[in-house]
Formats: sequence, structure tokens, C-alpha cells
Amino acid sequence: MENLNIKATKHTPEVTFDVDKHFLELKGECYPENITNFTIPIFKLLKVYLQHLEKQTFTVNVEFIYFNSSSSKMLLDLFDILDKEVVNYKKNIVVNWIYNVEDEDAEEYGEEFEEELESLTFNLVSKKYL
Repeated sequence: MENLNIKATKHTPEVTFDVDKHFLELKGECYPENITNFTIPIFKLLKVYLQHLEKQTFTVNVEFIYFNSSSSKMLLDLFDILDKEVVNYKKNIVVNWIYNVEDEDAEEYGEEFEEELESLTFNLVSKKYL
């Protein structure tokens, strides 16, 4: 498996998927015209990666400054896939929802995502932006 690195654009986040370090990070703004086209390579690699994940901890960091409703649906799909891996296969997966300490909406979105999950470890991580 090869790593996936996608540079951020005006409408899409930076994506770093390091299969050797068991790490996925989505960082920036996320409101592409076509969220499906943007996420195809991410979900494709994730599907293969999760089949090979054993006892290692897989960490997913999501740090969106802004995202729209289609991106929110994509996040729900992502978290649902990860949650099912934990429930069905006892995978060790941690999601860190990283948000600006001054952004109450981002914190609330994180709390709402967390409520939808059955067993996935979901951490709300506040961060002070300069």
C-alpha cells in the first residue's frame, strides 16, 4: 500500500494518509463542488488499509476550519465505517476532532458526531489558533 498525500486547495483540505504510521489527517477547509470525487481515493485506500490493520492503533485527525453539508455527510460516512470496524472487528481506532477553542459551532459539530457513534474512541480536542 502506498501513502496518500493530497495538497490543500481553496475548497479542499490537505489529506495525509500514512499507512506505515497508521495515521490519517484531514486539515483545512472542505467544501468541494463534488465531495464524492474528492473522497474516492481516500475511501478506496481506507477500505484496503482497514483489511490489513491488526493490533496497531489507527489515528484519524480531523481539523476543519470550515465544511459544508456534503462534507458533513462524508464525515458521518467516514466515522460510521470506522465505528463498524471497532464494533465488528475490535480494531483500535481513535478519532481526534480538532477545533478552534473559540469556535463553539465546531465544538458542537464534534459533539453531534460523537453522539452518533457506538464504540469508536472520539476525542474533542480544542486548540488555540493564533
